[in-house]
Amino acid sequence: MNEASPTRYRKPGWFTKYVLNRAIVLLTRAGISVWGSRVLEVAGRRSGEPRRVPVNLLSLDGDQYLVSARGAGQWVRNVRAAGGQLDLLLGGTRQHYVAAELTDEQKPPVLRAYLRRWKAEVGVFFEGVTADSGDDELQAIGPNHPVFLLRPTS
Repeated sequence: MNEASPTRYRKPGWFTKYVLNRAIVLLTRAGISVWGSRVLEVAGRRSGEPRRVPVNLLSLDGDQYLVSARGAGQWVRNVRAAGGQLDLLLGGTRQHYVAAELTDEQKPPVLRAYLRRWKAEVGVFFEGVTADSGDDELQAIGPNHPVFLLRPTS
């Protein structure tokens, strides 16, 4: 797991938090994936209670990844505290995973694919770096964007 702690986190605005995220969660819970959306469920690091948040599940070269465009937010901290144990929900389907955090050196191809897929939605969080940027630029922003490789557990 990458022990480096990103220096920033951009909290979602009111509209994103109370309207957009809730709409995506409702659709995803109903079994409708919006551009690869899933509901991430992970134990809260303090309470132990399940915490749910919409995420974009990236499939790349046969592997699945979660990328935090906003930085080391609550879901990232909870996944780290849970030892990578998490569930992804889509409708009535629950998939169990163990997440392994990538090092900054491993992130460029995943960040590139993520930006290619969701630039319109998350591009503002990537400091002007795009899917067409060089590996050095992608690696430079890596510390601000935790990336997890997911392995199914059942």
